[in-house]
Amino acid sequence: MLEETRPQLGTAVTTSESWSPATDTGAYVAAGGPRRSRRKRGLIRRTGIILPALGLAVLLVAVVAGAAYVMTPRGTGASSLAEAIDALPQNNSVALLEQERQTLIDMSSAVRTLSVVAKPATVSPSDMAAATQTASSSGSSSSTSTGGGVTTVSAPAPDPGTAQSIAYNMLPSFGFSQSSQWGCLLNIWNRESGWNYQAENPYSGAYGIPQALPGSKMASAGADWQTNPATQIKWGLGYIQSIYGTPCGAWNFELANGYY
Repeated sequence: MLEETRPQLGTAVTTSESWSPATDTGAYVAAGGPRRSRRKRGLIRRTGIILPALGLAVLLVAVVAGAAYVMTPRGTGASSLAEAIDALPQNNSVALLEQERQTLIDMSSAVRTLSVVAKPATVSPSDMAAATQTASSSGSSSSTSTGGGVTTVSAPAPDPGTAQSIAYNMLPSFGFSQSSQWGCLLNIWNRESGWNYQAENPYSGAYGIPQALPGSKMASAGADWQTNPATQIKWGLGYIQSIYGTPCGAWNFELANGYY
């Protein structure tokens, strides 16, 4: 009876080892630890491919959505992109560039609307000859030979308000007779410039009604010599008086030499 109730040594030892906390912990570590490690590594392998693929898919969806927005029926891609750029907040540099661009546009518009009063009009010799013929046919003139071989020319008084009228009324102030000298002066400047105060000889550069060479000589008669016919006529009469004595003296020289 004693032998039946006494536990066997091998069984007691085995049961004791199986319920020992140390043995239980060691069995857990030995059995469960590697299993959990393998499970974690498998999860990493699976998620390591899925997450990048998911991120790439999201990026592609965003790009496609952005392209679809740009290519909407509201306009082409370029115009929609330009609208989007214009909608962005403008920084200081962009604002300055836009201001300079607008300034250049304004300056270009102003240049196109400018009119230069002093710009000379180039008159060809053929135009001068035509003006001479027209002026000669508009009024009758007669030539008279005087002593000393000087031929005078008579012509009717010009219409008021013209450059010819200014010259006609200025003749007495230089001691010239209107009746005998006006026709000669009319003929000279008909031939030289057609009485155009902006006339410029394309070959010599002579300028104005009297065809001063250079034109800046007429500044002695007034600072507005480029645009004022009266200033040019005043200088021209003074030049004729000092070089030829009278308009008819200058006209006779013109006929003989082709210039005065």
